[in-house]
Amino acid sequence: MSPRISSPKIASPLNMRYSTRTKTGTMFGRLGEKSVYKAIRASRLYEQIVEQIEHSILKGVLKPGDQLPAERELAQQFGVSRTAVREAVKTLREKGLVEAYSGRGTFVTDGTSQAMRESLDLLIKIGQQEGSTHLAELRQILEPEIAALAATRIEEQLVATMREAVAVMDRSLRDPDAYIEADLDFHLALAEAAGNPLVLSLIDSIVGLLREQRMGIFYVEGGPERGQYHHKRIFQAIEKRDPDAAREAMRAHLTQVSQDSRDSSSKRD
Repeated sequence: MSPRISSPKIASPLNMRYSTRTKTGTMFGRLGEKSVYKAIRASRLYEQIVEQIEHSILKGVLKPGDQLPAERELAQQFGVSRTAVREAVKTLREKGLVEAYSGRGTFVTDGTSQAMRESLDLLIKIGQQEGSTHLAELRQILEPEIAALAATRIEEQLVATMREAVAVMDRSLRDPDAYIEADLDFHLALAEAAGNPLVLSLIDSIVGLLREQRMGIFYVEGGPERGQYHHKRIFQAIEKRDPDAAREAMRAHLTQVSQDSRDSSSKRD
């Protein structure tokens, strides 16, 4: 009998898992077969998607390491737009229930990154005036060596992810949302390419802080263009598998980010 799941209001728990160990579509049903989810017709669709997936996670049906289907497939199974699915996945990430990795997909997490994220967010809020300085210092300590490691370990799939992120940023110099998300994808791909899950978890834990920082400096005159100049230098070093050049290019980029952050702060003051 096909597994079925509905909104937690009339919960009927899912009893099959989707993971890298199962064939795509096993948990959510294959196209042409009866969907395991009910089509959603109410307002705030993404919240109902969140409820259904969260219910499966909290009941232990979906476990850490299990992978969610692709955005298009989820949209078809729920009977909603991809925009609603995208917003649902974003909410699940913010709750610490899933993690989205560039070039790999979205996976159920154990919540470690979310705990780290909340702690770091709190520290920044407590020390608001010094928070951006602390974030800049943290990045200067971590990211040049991450870039150097990535240059020696990166796989072609993540090279393609970085290339696409650079292309999106080129097209989005006047679109802050698209530019910033592509910027984050670029840096997360580097962190993943380093091949150390602790590095990826740490960088992922400061994504919220990085998004806020980027939103501030996006409106500094010439900020996006300067960022792209450095992104391309970093990417060229990664393509050449040159760790020293990647390290130096990242250092130069972070110097530029720090300067633009100071300009953004003085502009607000």
